[in-house]
Amino acid sequence: MRLAFFGDVVGRAGRKAVTAHLPKLRSDLSLDAVVINAENAAGGFGITRATADELYDAGADVLTLGNHSFDNPQGITVIENEPRILRPCNYPPNTVTGRGSGLYDIGGYRLLVINVLGRVFMDALDDPFQAVERELMTAPLGDVADAVIVDIHAEATSEKQGMGVFCDGRASLVVGTHQHVPTSDTRIWPGGTAYQTDAGMCGDYNSVIGMEKEEPLIRFTTRMRQGRFTPASGAGTLSGLFVETDNKTGLAIRAEPIRIGGQLSETVPTP
Repeated sequence: MRLAFFGDVVGRAGRKAVTAHLPKLRSDLSLDAVVINAENAAGGFGITRATADELYDAGADVLTLGNHSFDNPQGITVIENEPRILRPCNYPPNTVTGRGSGLYDIGGYRLLVINVLGRVFMDALDDPFQAVERELMTAPLGDVADAVIVDIHAEATSEKQGMGVFCDGRASLVVGTHQHVPTSDTRIWPGGTAYQTDAGMCGDYNSVIGMEKEEPLIRFTTRMRQGRFTPASGAGTLSGLFVETDNKTGLAIRAEPIRIGGQLSETVPTP
């Protein structure tokens, strides 16, 4: 199975990067499934029906979220009613709407996608490791699921790497989101799980993690707020990674980064 995952879509620049580059990339790489983190898709905070549809139309199959899942009031109904949108699975039971994982039939393959929020330097949700364990048990890799993707939306690199070790041999891919900067540690763990600490963002890198530079700089230098964070609107980069799995085991046999357009050096896997 040939999979692609793309990091946090930040505002209009991120959506434009997806719509400009994903259709051709999906064709060139013969991708069977595409998962995108979209928690910053609507004006930098949350998601709406229109922004979700824009990403689906470009070629996304499943959208994951994170700590900004419910920032946009319009997104709450979308999360509740759209099974292809996942919020973190470790919210306390019966306190939020939506779902934290999904088993999807895509092109004849069964893909389990899990979204989880880290706790280190983040919101104090339930234990992410127990939550992921519970979700993995619902559709074991190579038995019920042909492939498994875990999106750990977290601040600490150690927690993300810990999740990679925890899932090694039981997931096709564990990938980090939230930090908006692509890491250079794309690899396959000894047990066969592909991994990257952070997929980076789909957005304008002439910015401070996707936001116009002025307001973050004011806050850093004065400890005062002068306005709202506004997504940067320059040329966006499509940032993520490509994973190919063994069709018998569901484990990764190939993992490579993807960066197309915008400010970053380009890297595109060969077909």
